[in-house]
Amino acid sequence: MRVGFAGLGRMGVRMAANLARAGHEVIVWNRTSEKAEVFTKVHGARSAATPRALAEQSDAVISMLADDVALDAVYSGPDGILNAAGGAMVLAEMGTISVPRILNLHEVVPASGRRFVDAPVSGATQAAEAAQLLIMAGAAEGSAPELEPLFAAMGKRTIWLGKPGTGAAMKLGVNMLIHGLNQTLAEALSLTTAAGIDPEAAYEVLENSAVAAPVLFYRKGLYLDEAAHEVSFTVALARKDVGLALDLARANGVVMPQAELNKAVLKAAGEAGFDARDMASILSFVKRGLK
Repeated sequence: MRVGFAGLGRMGVRMAANLARAGHEVIVWNRTSEKAEVFTKVHGARSAATPRALAEQSDAVISMLADDVALDAVYSGPDGILNAAGGAMVLAEMGTISVPRILNLHEVVPASGRRFVDAPVSGATQAAEAAQLLIMAGAAEGSAPELEPLFAAMGKRTIWLGKPGTGAAMKLGVNMLIHGLNQTLAEALSLTTAAGIDPEAAYEVLENSAVAAPVLFYRKGLYLDEAAHEVSFTVALARKDVGLALDLARANGVVMPQAELNKAVLKAAGEAGFDARDMASILSFVKRGLK
């Protein structure tokens, strides 16, 4: 299948690579063309000059975009996907985007004769590399058969949630829990190390205790030595995610005091210069407050 892929960030570049390894003919577009050029050389892919051209050259388009602003530019801009003449008839956005923006796309995409699925993923760069992502699809199972082999090439499982927008909403629920755990883990390690327990020993206890979760295992190196590892997920993106979850909560009359606290900490960390660091740096931020 000819698969267009828009957005070659930390996650997208790995996801697109798995599509190429699975034998699909991959065409890529990225806001900074240099990344697209490198990808084409490494994976024998092609590149498109614009999102519109990407859609016109593809049977299906996958996008992995950072936020609503990027989504608007890629889909609805003058050279956006929705202005393509022919080409891809099914589109899937796999990044973390606001539910209202996703629902809007579900409304406008059919006017172009295409179908749209919100299908965000759970799993960090390691899971993207190993094609072990969990995919949360806002559609009924069987409604987008063209996407099923593509999802299978990038993930370990797809859960079809039935209705438009439910993938985006579920992703916010998952990330809200992850960012809450990130904050609590930072506090727990700060407390135990302040009490004289070696950080590695403390981490070993946590990952073998009742609180153990996959995220503790695959992010262990970042928490124990952040500087020695490349950034996986920034503080700025974490704050964006929690903000989107809170927006959705307010729209649905849900009160989330823990998420409000987590956003306040992420905001303070950003103001202290942590925005571009991995979210594991909240441990350093919390420890700094103890001094």
